[in-house]
Parts: sequence; C-alpha cells; structure tokens
Amino acid sequence: MAHPDSSTAARDLPPLAGFTVGVTAARRREELTSLLTRRGATVIEAPAVKIVPLADDTALWQATQACLTGPLDYVVASTGIGFRSWLEAADGWGVRADLRERISQARLYARGPKAVGAMRSIGLADVWSPPSESSADMLTRLLAEPLAGRRVVVQEHGAPMPDFTSALRAAGAEVICVRVYRWAPPDDVAPLRKLAQAVASASIDAITFTSAPAVLTLLDVAADSGHLDGMLAGLRGPVAAACVGPICAGPLREHGVECVIPERSRLGALVRVLTDQLSTERTRLVRTSNHELRIRGSAVVVDGVPVRLSQRSAAVLRALAVDPGRVLTRAELLTRAWPDSPGEEHAVETTIGRLREALGPAGAAIQTVIKRGYRLAGHSHSVNSGP
Repeated sequence: MAHPDSSTAARDLPPLAGFTVGVTAARRREELTSLLTRRGATVIEAPAVKIVPLADDTALWQATQACLTGPLDYVVASTGIGFRSWLEAADGWGVRADLRERISQARLYARGPKAVGAMRSIGLADVWSPPSESSADMLTRLLAEPLAGRRVVVQEHGAPMPDFTSALRAAGAEVICVRVYRWAPPDDVAPLRKLAQAVASASIDAITFTSAPAVLTLLDVAADSGHLDGMLAGLRGPVAAACVGPICAGPLREHGVECVIPERSRLGALVRVLTDQLSTERTRLVRTSNHELRIRGSAVVVDGVPVRLSQRSAAVLRALAVDPGRVLTRAELLTRAWPDSPGEEHAVETTIGRLREALGPAGAAIQTVIKRGYRLAGHSHSVNSGP
C-alpha cells in the first residue's frame, strides 16, 4: 500500500528527532550540544576530560627557554588555542617579543585554519597548512625537508604526539615539544559510568568524541566499572561512534570499532556526518499491510505522524522490527529491552499494551502469538537499502 504523505512528513521532522546522542566533549561541549539539539536530538552530556592549563608549569617554561637559546628552523602549530595560549604564557613571563622573533625566522606549519589564524594574528604570514588538516600529511611534508641538524618546535595538542615527533627525530632533527595544555580525567566520572552503561545497553543511539584522550578516558572508566565489553559490543553494533578526526578515532579502531568521521575536523561537519548516518542507516522502515512505520531511536513516524515512545516501548519495537514475522518470546524481549535490570514477563505485556496504544491503528500489527510471544506483521529494511 502506498503512503503518499508519510515521506513528506518525515522530511519535515528535525533530522535527529527521536535519537539520543552522548557528548563527551569538554571545552566545546555547549557548542556541540547546541548543534545536536537544534537538529532535534536528545543529548546526554558526560565530559570525559578537563583541560589543565600549563601557564605556571615548569615544563612549558623550560620548552620556551629552549626555543630562545638559538635559531628555530621549523615551527609546527597543532591547534589555534594552544598556540595562542603559549604566546599568552610567554607574555606573562616577559619573553613574548623574543619568542615571536624566534618563531618569525622559522618555516611555519599549521595543522588547520584555526592554527593558521593564530599564527597570522601575530603577523606571521607565510604559513603552510595541509588541505586535509591531517597531522599525517603535515608530517609527510616536513619529512621532505632537510631536517638533519635542524631545530623543530612542535606545539602539541592536548596529548603527546610520539609518532610525529619520533619520526622527526629519526630524520635527524632536534625536536622541542611544547605542551601548552594537557588533558586530565574529570573530577567526577559518574556521568561517564552512566554513559558507558547506556552504550552497553544500547539505550542511546550515538556517542561523539572530539579528542583521543576523551576516548581513552571513557575506555578506562568503562573497564573500571565492568562495562567495557558491553560498551564495545554496543559500539560495534547499534550505537554509532562519531569522531572529529582519525587521530581521535584511533583508540576505538584498535578495539575493532568502526567510526563515523567527517572529511574536515570541524564540529559542524561532525554533526552533519552523524546526522546522515542516523537518519539513513540507523532509521528502520517497516511496512505493514495498512501502515508505514519509520523507527528513529526512541521515536517512530506512523504514516507521516511522529510519535514519541518511552525507552522501553521503543526498545521493544526495535527488537520486533529486526525480523518482522519472527516470534519473540517474553524472555527474549526482556533480554533486549531490559538488558541491565531484571524484569518480569508481565512488564513485557504492559509495555506491549502501551506500545499498541501509542501506535494507534498501526498497533494492530503487533500480534500476540498464544503461548509463544509477540511478532510484528510486516517487512522492514534500513531507509537507505531500498524498498
């Protein structure tokens, strides 16, 4: 049966309506949350790191002093905020002018537009940046230079860059590592524990990361709380992992998790690629004899009309929609919809009743098979897999 109005109504919904997304960012958490909520997503915030400024740190002072002891041949800026903060710290120590003079005499490299902007804001015009904004491409360009005996300054982002700096040293360069800020675990890891559990139970649809340290912290917290295996299973299955770039995705890939990564390492691009993933591959279309259901996270569009479901009702509907026509026992539905808490079979019956009521006439497609369980009468597929 055709449903001429349902696809139009579905397009009128915010693209992330019905989906729940975890946000682990710290420094730009508000911006990322705003981008997601404007697209209709429900957001769970669980900052995985905090930034510890190093303006008073002796290691930063020593690295700055090393830069001032002789000419610099190459200067690499990994982040705009890091480069600016370095100059601010130097200003506090009364050596900003001397440091800028040393930097201005070197060949300048910047990982992305923000780092380029930070350099140019202090009058440094001749800056090379890879179009890909990739540290790997920047390293390739540097290694093509005659580095033996040259002094190279690398302003690192919030974590060390051992592969990058060791390759430069192997080429004969003297490398000065400048860490302007570092990542540390948050003071309160309780929200991260809950987020790891939510991924393990597939009660959220996606999780976003903006730094590799955030990934590593969540992995550690999940391991300490006994949710690591379940969380990784969730990320390899129903829960999408979206990372701002390949370095950020590295720790997850080591665990066999495929990540959604934008072509450009920007928050807006991250949200766009995640939106595409959830609104197509993570949306399930079910056609019954008389109705069309588009299941989107904890919401469902019934013949073009959006219906918000409870978490349990949505979990039961998703379970039934995986293989319409197949009977699921009450015990199987308990396992899928109540994975982390013991439930009783009457809870399934109650949830089925509420689900049918929420779906209206389309609820008749959820059939009771006496003494066996329940099934969804119809056929389903992902939105992007064709009719």
